[in-house]
Amino acid sequence: MFRRLATPVEQSTVQLTSVNYLLYTYKMIDGFRHKGLEEIYLTGETRRIGADHLRKCVRVLQLLDVAGRPEDLNIAGFRFHGLRGKPPRWSVRVTGNYRVTFGWSGENAVDVDFEDYH
Repeated sequence: MFRRLATPVEQSTVQLTSVNYLLYTYKMIDGFRHKGLEEIYLTGETRRIGADHLRKCVRVLQLLDVAGRPEDLNIAGFRFHGLRGKPPRWSVRVTGNYRVTFGWSGENAVDVDFEDYH
C-alpha cells in the first residue's frame, strides 16, 4: 500500500553512476609496451614488476590516466623529462635507474613502458 521513496543519498548515488559512468570508465592510456604495467592498469595487480616499484608505477599510471598533456606529469620528485628521438617520448623516474616512459598522441598516452634505460 505504501510506496517507499528513495532518500536523497540513494537518489544522488543512482544519478552519479548513470550520468558519469562513461566519464569514470573511459581509459586515457591507448597502449602499453610493458605487459606488467598493462596488467596493473586493467586488473590492479601483477607479478611482472617488483614490489618495491609497484606503488610508484600505480601512481604514475593514475596520473597518466587523468593527464591532458605530458607536462601534467611534471611533478616534484618524478624527475619528468623529455627523451631524444622521433617520435617524442617522455620519462618519469620510479626508482634508481627504472623509469616509466611514454609517448603522446592527442590527449592520450601511448606505448607506456617500464624500463631501465641507463
